[in-house]
Amino acid sequence: MILAGCPDWSYEEAMTRKHPHPGKSPNRPTGKPSGKPQGKFGGKPQGRPEGTRPVAEAAAETAAPRGNRPARNARRGGGDPERYVWGVHAVRAALANPQRRSKRLLVTAQARDSVADLLPPTLTVEIVERGQIDDLFPDAVHQGIALQVDPLLELGLDDVLGGISETEPLLLVVLDQVTDPHNVGAILRSAAAFGAAALIVQDRHSPALTGTLAKSASGALDIVPVVQVTNLARALDLLKESGVFCIGFDSEAVHDLHDVEPGRRIALVMGAEGPGLRRLTRERCDTLARLPTAGPIASLNVSNATAIALYDMARRR
Repeated sequence: MILAGCPDWSYEEAMTRKHPHPGKSPNRPTGKPSGKPQGKFGGKPQGRPEGTRPVAEAAAETAAPRGNRPARNARRGGGDPERYVWGVHAVRAALANPQRRSKRLLVTAQARDSVADLLPPTLTVEIVERGQIDDLFPDAVHQGIALQVDPLLELGLDDVLGGISETEPLLLVVLDQVTDPHNVGAILRSAAAFGAAALIVQDRHSPALTGTLAKSASGALDIVPVVQVTNLARALDLLKESGVFCIGFDSEAVHDLHDVEPGRRIALVMGAEGPGLRRLTRERCDTLARLPTAGPIASLNVSNATAIALYDMARRR
């Protein structure tokens, strides 16, 4: 049996063989890809391009270069969590996404039926024991299935704005340094449920788009585009220039969300747990609003607050 992530080793050999560079993942992208994706939104692809050296050869070097975006918060183990998604819903969404390149499926015999209708004939499918996936991804709630994939396309804000007519309704979610992958995944799920066009985050202070986030998003990572920007304040300026009304959320804001009339092009700007919105982010918003909570606990978890705000915007539309 071939072990995912170590294509030149058998499973038994991989369990006993030491990697030449402990702590380094063999699945490192090498080189900067190019090309323009197909579909509604354009963008720049991430990861290792076609034609570069195989993983096993690159891992033999002392310092393999990263791709055009460094990994963040990657757990090191038998498999690189930046290259896998797991869980039935996340895997099904990845297989159904024409912009996602799937490479290898690790699945138990019992779980195979859950994705059998989406399996392309070119995909390598390996029937494994549940314990083998446990070894690759400790503590992951994988449901007996893990899919090795290439990263999603890297989108720019102009890709999203350019893909939607200025006369059409637009709903966006902006996160100001929300770093918990479970929260971001839950927000993506709500964004998909209520028709948000994209999730906008700051690239340096957001979780990596790994299997943990994909599992929390329950497939929404392959449905709602994630735009990573360098300067969030500048991104809000660009949104406002494009006619998007930016609502920042603060539990101590003067206005209740029900009293705000934002129009048809809206960005919901949510702050991190604890500190909330940063000063520059607050100043760039068109208005600040609060949810109509009552009782001793006036604030909500950011993913719950986002879901309520998204519902209210969808209800108005």
